[in-house]
Amino acid sequence: MTKPYPHPAVAWSIVALLVIASLVSFVDRQVVAIVVEPMKQDLGLNDSQIGWLYGIFAVFYALAALPIAWLADNRNRIYIISAGIGFWSMMTAACGIAQNFWQILLARMGVGVGEATLTPATNSLLGDYFPRDKLPLALSVYQLGPILGSGIAFIIGGVVLSVVMDLPPMVLPFFGELHPWQQTFIWLGLPGILLAVVFLLLPEPERRTSPTGTRMAFGEVAKFYRDNPRTLFCHHLGFLSLNLMGYAFVFWTVSYFVRVHGLNAAEASQTFGWIFAIFGALGPLITAWLGRQLELRGREDANISAGMIGGMIAMPFMIATQFAPDPTIAFLLYVPAMCFINSPFGIAAGALPVIAPATIRAQVAAVNMLVGSFGMMLGPPLAGWFNTSVFPGADGVRWSIITLTLCFGTLGTVLLWFGRKPYAESLRRAKAFG
Repeated sequence: MTKPYPHPAVAWSIVALLVIASLVSFVDRQVVAIVVEPMKQDLGLNDSQIGWLYGIFAVFYALAALPIAWLADNRNRIYIISAGIGFWSMMTAACGIAQNFWQILLARMGVGVGEATLTPATNSLLGDYFPRDKLPLALSVYQLGPILGSGIAFIIGGVVLSVVMDLPPMVLPFFGELHPWQQTFIWLGLPGILLAVVFLLLPEPERRTSPTGTRMAFGEVAKFYRDNPRTLFCHHLGFLSLNLMGYAFVFWTVSYFVRVHGLNAAEASQTFGWIFAIFGALGPLITAWLGRQLELRGREDANISAGMIGGMIAMPFMIATQFAPDPTIAFLLYVPAMCFINSPFGIAAGALPVIAPATIRAQVAAVNMLVGSFGMMLGPPLAGWFNTSVFPGADGVRWSIITLTLCFGTLGTVLLWFGRKPYAESLRRAKAFG
């Protein structure tokens, strides 16, 4: 007998809490992009080193995802999420007491490991709250957390950076006087510790399928990839390319406004943050709605097609921002750019649980994270390398972004185009096997 799903009000309440957790994770993830200019000045860093502070986060985020995903498919997911939130929050605060590049790099590794807990555990958890046809929407709503979190990171980070610059210096025992950018890390890292306690109070839901165990689960994952090679190749690499394009664009935005248009970092961060939070959040909802409409019309490739369309629309707006003659026009162009650059991300995650067996959803999500993390890993440092070596000078950041957008945006949309038919075949098989 099929177990009934929890009441929708309960299910969507869990989604709301997970959105908050995701929001906090992206605040802590993105803060390094806000303090680029003052951190470079105080520590004597170059753009490539700054980019690798984001890239090293992505390396450890990806490496930790697979073992954590096995735990999520077999152990208490609420405890896993709570522990992850507490750990990444402490590591974010630790960035604020770092005294050199290598200490910050080490702390960013810890942030990556902590944040790797959230998405695999969420994919497994929500599979016990929502039926197959509702799961892509739930996961797309969950993906609002990263987008809102990124926007709020730029808003709050800009405000905090502006405030602490006007305050007397913070002096800590053993660490001495802290710069404003260091204080920004500390103040943004502390709230997550309280959220970790909140998650400890939640009950673990009953699983709809029994845990599979290490040997069987990994064998199932391998079989799933053997049975769906074209689908997963085009899905993973297509969305990876769009990820790389998007992360490079977002990470260097504040520096673009500082270097090209002469704004200060706090001002640029706050304005961009409002655009990101308000309009960026529309992207996954628009794409989820588009995917649902295509599905209702009988399109079994709906999830892939919706993500591809979002990526195609984003590219011309992203390029147009870099040619804006003044900051006002640039910010106006960022409105559609941020909406559509974020549009593929929710559907990228939501496309997988509907074709994967319930017993391995977290691990399939982790593999997708592992592949997609190369976008985070390579986008910011690759753009930083272009800034330093190919397009040196203050104006070079715009040409780096244009180059990466054209190359990886085109690659991503082409791969998703070729992935539509295989995805439809995979969905038909999943439905046939229940």
